[in-house]
Amino acid sequence: MITGDMSITEVVEKYPKAADILLSYGMHCFGCMAARFENLEQGALAHGIDVPHLLKDLNDAITH
Repeated sequence: MITGDMSITEVVEKYPKAADILLSYGMHCFGCMAARFENLEQGALAHGIDVPHLLKDLNDAITH
């Protein structure tokens, strides 16, 4: 399960399908240096993304 406190890099490394979801939300930052230190919630908020919706979409993608 993906949670908001996981680093962006950790999410993409563990769940490669997550990259497509992040890109669809405009989060292209999973390849940048900040992705290693910033958690998913922080990154989403910085991009004005609704965190609960993002987490739902990510978890749906990795479970289906």
